[in-house]
Amino acid sequence: MNRAERLREAFTSGRGARWHPTDALVRGLALGIGMVVLGGLLHEVELVLLGAPLLISTLLALVTPVVGTPEVRVRGLPRTGEIGAAKSVVEVDPGLGAEVMAIRLPGVGEGIGPVHLLPASAREIEVVLRRDAWGEGVDLRPDHLVAGPDALFVLGPVTAPERGRVILPPVEALPAGLLPARAVGLVGAHRARRPGDSVELRDIRAFQPGDRLRRIDWRVSLRASGMAGSAEGTNLHVREHHAEADADVVLALDTRHDVGVELGDWSAPVRAAPGLVSGRTLGEWSLTSRGTTVRPGGSLDLAVRAAASLAAGYLRQGDRVGLVDLGRPQLGARPGAGRRQLLRLRNQLVVCARSAGWAQRPVLRPEQVPHGALVVVLSPFLDAEVVELAVHAARRGNLVLAVDVLPSRLRADPGTPWGESALKVIRLEHDVRLEAMRQHGVAVLPWGAPIAGVLRAARSARRVSR
Repeated sequence: MNRAERLREAFTSGRGARWHPTDALVRGLALGIGMVVLGGLLHEVELVLLGAPLLISTLLALVTPVVGTPEVRVRGLPRTGEIGAAKSVVEVDPGLGAEVMAIRLPGVGEGIGPVHLLPASAREIEVVLRRDAWGEGVDLRPDHLVAGPDALFVLGPVTAPERGRVILPPVEALPAGLLPARAVGLVGAHRARRPGDSVELRDIRAFQPGDRLRRIDWRVSLRASGMAGSAEGTNLHVREHHAEADADVVLALDTRHDVGVELGDWSAPVRAAPGLVSGRTLGEWSLTSRGTTVRPGGSLDLAVRAAASLAAGYLRQGDRVGLVDLGRPQLGARPGAGRRQLLRLRNQLVVCARSAGWAQRPVLRPEQVPHGALVVVLSPFLDAEVVELAVHAARRGNLVLAVDVLPSRLRADPGTPWGESALKVIRLEHDVRLEAMRQHGVAVLPWGAPIAGVLRAARSARRVSR
């Protein structure tokens, strides 16, 4: 049995973080004594010569045991990150007398995982971690085992704490002002209905006490004075402009459903796919870690990505954006502005996805929606309750935009004879719900539609709001 096999056997022995002899020590001691004694009884010098080295090495290992407590620390791993590669450093201190240190990373695979053998002289190992999915996940757990000379004494295996990151949902670049918003503040990027100081003309009216002289339109005033006659004096008129205001946007995320393209998998639980070791060398490991338990490409995945992109677009304009979880209203986030609000919303989207699950009815309380705010409902619209919620929000006077995140290319379950019929029923019911929202003044937009369709939905929503 070679050294690697001995270390792997020690990893599965289940002993604690203390120095203890391995089975190789026991076998070497028994075999050495047996061969020396048997060679002496049979007067066979060859047996004595073969058994003496085994006996001497085991006796030396018993006389001079390895001391010291190994330490393994992970440094430079942030709590949050973006999709892609990130670097971290694993610091190791095997202790006095150790020769070999073995580290495994169960966070990147199922079962025992790959075991990496390092010399005792190694102190820092650079680890390149790669996550290809957003959400919470374990990046690495540096379980370790330290071996003395010839792996006759080992310490461990020691189960280290798991270290992971929260990978934030990606943000797709959207054009500025992609969707209309009703202005509610005093200063911002949208045109308000009230008069203000922007450059867009609203009306020309007669001069009133309190109007500024720089707003007087002299051409219109002189023309009006000439038509009225010089006896009445000069009739002054002023230019009135629109105000520029900010807007409140509420992203209503439906976390009650998470469906994919395959209808046969809708009722199956979602499991995280194990990660793979994409490459490893001494001193640097490249790892691909597992990510979230959300279905890749499913409705919840699309909804979270859409919410993050919309939030980034509106916040870039200076608007205030909030988040509401329709399945669990306590997980929402109050409206806010700025880069910190975007980071807060992206973190909260991961929390909502982690707690996603079936709820009997979606909840959108009136106090969660500021007056005059734009409500963006992101849902696959698989039941009538979320449709009623969107319609009620529109009846309260809010501008509502329904973003459909149901995967477009659904496939029937080939394992059932009624799979195609079930698919047709689902599609028909889904189309009826979308048409019902349109009839009640809710603009409907499938996520991933061409930009022209987005702008048409935006214009229709603006007409409904007027």
